[in-house]
Amino acid sequence: MTTADDHGSVLDTEIGALRGGSADLAQYAGKAVLIVNVASKCGLTPQYTGLERLHERYAGQGFTVLGVPCNQFLGQEPGSAEEIAEFCSATYGVTFPLTEKVEVNGAGRHALYERLTGFADAEGHSGDIRWNFEKFLIGRDGSVVGRFSPQTEPEADEIVSAVEAQLG
Repeated sequence: MTTADDHGSVLDTEIGALRGGSADLAQYAGKAVLIVNVASKCGLTPQYTGLERLHERYAGQGFTVLGVPCNQFLGQEPGSAEEIAEFCSATYGVTFPLTEKVEVNGAGRHALYERLTGFADAEGHSGDIRWNFEKFLIGRDGSVVGRFSPQTEPEADEIVSAVEAQLG
C-alpha cells in the first residue's frame, strides 16, 4: 500500500470502488482528477450538482470528479454502498465515479488521504480534512496541484481555472 512518504503519483494508491472491487485510480493517469470527500446528508450536499456539471463539462478533455464517501462528520454519510449510489444517481444525476466509504481523518485515515492531507490550500491549511466536500485537484502527472475548502463551490472561478490549467 502507498504511504505519504512515497513520491509516486497519488493515483498509485489502492482504494475500493463503491460497489466493490478496485476503483483502479491508475486509469486516471494522464488526466486531471478532482477528489472530493462526499456525504449525502450534509448542508453542502447540493454541491453534487456543481460537481456533476464540472465533470460533464470537462470529461471529454481528460478530467473526472472522484467522489469519496465519508461518514466522519456528524454521521452525514450513514448509508450502505447501494444507498449512497442510489441517492447520488436519483437525487443529483451523478455519473462520476465513487469509491468505497473511507475515513479521511484519524487513526483509520485511508492511505489516499494520508497523501492528500499533506498538501496546503491557498490559505495555508494542511492536515486534517475540515468537513465534507473538501476538494483536491490532481494534475495529469498524478501530483496534488490544488486544495479547496469545503465551502468553495465546485464551479467557483478558482476551481474552474485550476482545472482548465491542467487541461490546457
